[in-house]
Amino acid sequence: MKQKYRTSMVGAALAVALTMGMGSALAAGQSPHPTVAVVDFTNDTAAGWWRDGVGHQLASVLSNELTATGSFKVVERQKVGAVLDEQDLAASGRVNKATGARIGNITGAQYLITGTVSGYTEGASNTDGGIRVAGFRVGGGKSEAYVAIDLRVINAETSEVVYSRTVEGRSSGGGVRLSGFLKGVGGDFGHSQKTPASKAVRAAIIEATDYLDCAMVKQNGCEAKYAQKDQSRREKDKDVLDLD
Repeated sequence: MKQKYRTSMVGAALAVALTMGMGSALAAGQSPHPTVAVVDFTNDTAAGWWRDGVGHQLASVLSNELTATGSFKVVERQKVGAVLDEQDLAASGRVNKATGARIGNITGAQYLITGTVSGYTEGASNTDGGIRVAGFRVGGGKSEAYVAIDLRVINAETSEVVYSRTVEGRSSGGGVRLSGFLKGVGGDFGHSQKTPASKAVRAAIIEATDYLDCAMVKQNGCEAKYAQKDQSRREKDKDVLDLD
């Protein structure tokens, strides 16, 4: 009887502790599964693969990756698109307090996630023997690509930027190289050929997903890894500027 009573008391204590913990989290405005809406990406580079519709495709890819983590409630892209069209936000990429609150109210999103392609480079090495066919260079060399994406997480109610980070993606490919505009990224990113550009973009989006999961949900010290990466990126950028 005493053992049963003791077990009941322990169970009651755990229930109280869990209730208090949930109450503290709610009081702090925290949610174990934040509701997010991903806004169409924008582009600040001269990347040749950027075409109309790519920003929407990249936002869809990030939405899918965030959903796959199980850490987020991701608003359906159709709902986001309807509000973006109404506010003409897809073209401008700007979020002010009025548009942010409206997107949040209509879609139920607590946070808006924006992405801007801020850096893109592509290079080649050992391309001796290549030939040009129909505007494309075909060679046996190696092509490399680098993509940087500026992420911002915006509180939908206040329009305050609560998280921001530049994530990077790199890739390389050997064998036959086609240099020119392919359907790699600018055509249908979801079914793209495995070009260095498309792989670099995909790598950057995966990095973005991991960062958002860390910063917004896990918050278990993983932030230090991304702070170190950001510091390394800044130092490399500074070195490049110093060389110029």
